[in-house]
Amino acid sequence: MPIKKPLIIGMGGVGAVLAHMLQGLKLQVTALDHRAKNPLLPKGACFIQGDGGDLRLLAKLLKQHDAVISCLPFHLTLNVAKAAHKAGVHYFDLTEDVTTTTAVRKLGRTAKKVMIPQCGLAPGLIAIIGAQLAARFDKKTLESLKLRVGALPQNPTGQLGYAGNWSLEGLINEYIADCDVIAGGKRKKIPALRGEEILRIDGMEYEAFTTSGGLGTLTESFAGKVDTLDYKSIRYPGHLSGMRLLLEDLRFRDQPDELIAHLRHALPPDDEDRVLIHVSAQGKINGRLQTKTLVASYNPLDVGGRIRPAILWSTAASLAAVIELVSKGKLPQRGFVKQENIPLADFLHTTYGRLFLKHCPKLERL
Repeated sequence: MPIKKPLIIGMGGVGAVLAHMLQGLKLQVTALDHRAKNPLLPKGACFIQGDGGDLRLLAKLLKQHDAVISCLPFHLTLNVAKAAHKAGVHYFDLTEDVTTTTAVRKLGRTAKKVMIPQCGLAPGLIAIIGAQLAARFDKKTLESLKLRVGALPQNPTGQLGYAGNWSLEGLINEYIADCDVIAGGKRKKIPALRGEEILRIDGMEYEAFTTSGGLGTLTESFAGKVDTLDYKSIRYPGHLSGMRLLLEDLRFRDQPDELIAHLRHALPPDDEDRVLIHVSAQGKINGRLQTKTLVASYNPLDVGGRIRPAILWSTAASLAAVIELVSKGKLPQRGFVKQENIPLADFLHTTYGRLFLKHCPKLERL
């Protein structure tokens, strides 16, 4: 059955943009947040001020809705998933946290409706693109699949060259937790902030290094099918050494909340940002060894009559596209769904998936 009344929990930047997008799909949107009503919430959306971690409140609200979307920080998301499972409604989230996703997957085994975590850029869209690119190669010949994503200010300042447009809790979690990879044909866990490499995109030089969560469930899906599979975040040169100083030398790894507070003060959001996607694969096509690469760049965009930062609209659009596919019956209607099992062509031809195609037509030729 089509989704008609979704509940969005968490009215930060992504939640507010998502509310506009779901209204654009003619859905009756309700937004829940512990703070006062976000002025960027679209007209006509119902707003409820309350604690998204209050299980009694969630149980009451989910009786009136057929889907729930968590746009909360990763450490608050699992309670929403449990409430959705108990209420028997569709569930979606943006988490990059591996532990949370593992728990959601277990819930999906007995879920009455669909449970799809990791519906953002990385994990999320990057896995959909990576799986599509890998499918171009002859069976059993894929040697490497490398996924790189960055959300960066267009005009960086300071050594870190970064702006807090995304959840800083999620950022530091990605920098601390171990990373899933396939190396030498075997699934492994390696530390974050390692494997530094140089990327050159459109004449600009960037650095990339390992961060946690970006692969989602890809290492499981590609086990035995590829020799090397990894995910790295793209940053301006100097960011990695700065974060190593903070997390390792100054031992903020042991005090992440204190570091997050400092970063929130030092790195405020910057609306003039850019999202970079770099995916490369190597293997044989028709018996000949080849390398294929997809590079995409996304800038701020008008959504709902307001210019939205690239990281916000692209994350919300990825989530809205998956919700639309479920609503139209083009994805399973119950249980856990891996991002890499979502067909790229279907994704790109949803209402908001088309935004990615419009600004990177090469995606349709993957």
